Amino acid sequence: MSCASLTRRHRLSVQLARAALFGWVSLLAGCLATAPTQPTVSTNELSFSEAIVVATDGLVSQTQKLPAFLAVVESHITKKSVVVDPMIDVTSAQQTQATLLLERRIAERLAARKEGSFDLLPFKADNLARVQYLLTGTLTRLLGVPGKRGLQINLALVELKTGQVVAQASALARDDGLNHTPLAFYQDSPVLVKDKVVEGYAITALTPPGRAANSLYMERVAVASVINEAGVLYNAERFPESLAKYQEARAQSGGEQLRTLNGIYLNYVRLGRMAEAEAAFGQIVAYGLRASKLDVKFLFNPATTEFWSDPKVSGPYPMWLRQIARESANARVCMTIVGHTSRTGTEQGNDALSLQRATYMQQRLAAEAPPLAQRTKVNGMGWRENLVGSGTDNAVDALDRRVEFRVEPCR
Repeated sequence: MSCASLTRRHRLSVQLARAALFGWVSLLAGCLATAPTQPTVSTNELSFSEAIVVATDGLVSQTQKLPAFLAVVESHITKKSVVVDPMIDVTSAQQTQATLLLERRIAERLAARKEGSFDLLPFKADNLARVQYLLTGTLTRLLGVPGKRGLQINLALVELKTGQVVAQASALARDDGLNHTPLAFYQDSPVLVKDKVVEGYAITALTPPGRAANSLYMERVAVASVINEAGVLYNAERFPESLAKYQEARAQSGGEQLRTLNGIYLNYVRLGRMAEAEAAFGQIVAYGLRASKLDVKFLFNPATTEFWSDPKVSGPYPMWLRQIARESANARVCMTIVGHTSRTGTEQGNDALSLQRATYMQQRLAAEAPPLAQRTKVNGMGWRENLVGSGTDNAVDALDRRVEFRVEPCR
């Protein structure tokens, strides 16, 4: 027998052996996977880095249907391909420096593991058709515990083909000096970018294995990848390209989202196209009114009802008020205008100040559209409904100093 024939026969034997091994491993995996997977829950408060390791390892362990010694064999045969839909601070619905750090540390941990091998791909539309899994994750601030600054990490792995959550893990972490500054898109946003789609993402990150991921969110995963690309371009100050991507997203099925409308508005402002920016802000307002809730970041000078003195911040406010008044009057809605403050000063003082600011907003709206004087009422919540609660009075807790417009039945 020639050397060439021996070589071909050897290669064929290796291929057949690999195929047989893969079939045996897959069969054994199916036999061992009869028990339902349970989520991994860590209730011990750890450092941020330690909590990420616990949550990530817990997630991976649920995907391993084989004992450890066989998982090594399986990982050499096949990798699990995954895209990560960018993780968020769940209470503020923002991407922050802390959520970016969470993503990066998870990716590093997955890359360092020898078992349960994952191949992470960018969250782009063309990758969604190629990957098996989608990874979601949230950071939740644990407020209301004096002297403690805790966070809960929640991760969920979703099988894209079935829409089922296959693994879920959570861990408690200490907030030891983490940077919660929002990314540029969220810092510049005039409103709280939180709608039913974003809420569906957060619900998915909490969903136990074996259950379906939130349907509203999953139906919009494809367009979410386009929205993500648009946001990356905005944060890189590539505004013409970002605008085009947001417009592309809006034209797709499920693309009419608060993030999309917000991105279009922000890019028009950055490009100096102010007439189009005003029309785009009107669409944001109309979306919020249809959802019965709109949170706008009106900032005031400390302890006053005067808008922030810096025109770079408060310059658009008259236009915002004009559009809120116009859209509210046209929709003939009734609203409660709710003032909020950050967690500085006294509780009694902040309750009074937030009510004064809500009353001022009511007067400004009524000046633009007189019927709103009879269709609005006011309330002041002080700091009781803080979304961030840091009391830093900077970009981190800007959402705590918002004015909220709650649509309610007319009486």
